[in-house]
Amino acid sequence: MRLRVLGCSGGIGGQQNRTTAFLLDDDILIDAGTGVGDLSLAELTRVDHIFVTHSHLDHVNSIAFFVDSVGALRPKPVTVYALAETIAILKRSLFNWDIWPDFTVIPTAEEPWLRYEAIEVGQVIDLGGRQITVLPAVHTVPAVGYLLDSGRGSLVFTGDTGPNDALWVVVNALKNLKFLIIETAFSDKDRRLAELAMHLCPAMLGEELEKFTLEAEVYITHLKPSEIELTMQEIEELAVKSRPLPLHNNQVFEF
Repeated sequence: MRLRVLGCSGGIGGQQNRTTAFLLDDDILIDAGTGVGDLSLAELTRVDHIFVTHSHLDHVNSIAFFVDSVGALRPKPVTVYALAETIAILKRSLFNWDIWPDFTVIPTAEEPWLRYEAIEVGQVIDLGGRQITVLPAVHTVPAVGYLLDSGRGSLVFTGDTGPNDALWVVVNALKNLKFLIIETAFSDKDRRLAELAMHLCPAMLGEELEKFTLEAEVYITHLKPSEIELTMQEIEELAVKSRPLPLHNNQVFEF
């Protein structure tokens, strides 16, 4: 399996600041933030599946533009996998004909450009031998993370989450973990905001990584563009065995 980082920023502003989106092989998106816009039309057309962590705009906004751009070029609908609660939010608040058309009935309900598939925490979806497991997350809206497993190796993406004991129960039981991508959205001076928004700051990240018992490369996502250096400095000063590194656009992980 090959994961390419299309966007990993907590905001926009400049070529390196694209919001969360990952391309798995050439046919699966993990979240669909602004980073999806850097794919060519041909690359977009090959995407059959979108796994959504949660409904916040920085993770889903490009679904609207993506389907509008390539729906007519594809032989079948793209499938959006998400919690039932997340699907309800997308239907109510985004694909509602007020903000954007409902592509589950375009061009017809019988042959739409978009379809939804509800998932649950703990569920394993197998796509041609590639296993995607739905992981628990703790956020202000219903949310999940994902475990991507090729059989030879695996990668965990936490999604947006605050402190999350249930995650570590699953992660620490893995036998082939190579990479952990975990969020840190705020610097320590904004810890109270991080707690309210159910994100992590460096001090909270340190508390979470103390629960992590495996040897794997750790990467930080969702950094705020205005505080990247400060937040990474605070992360570098943590007394944890892993040495987290910042995630970058176009970084590629093979596992």
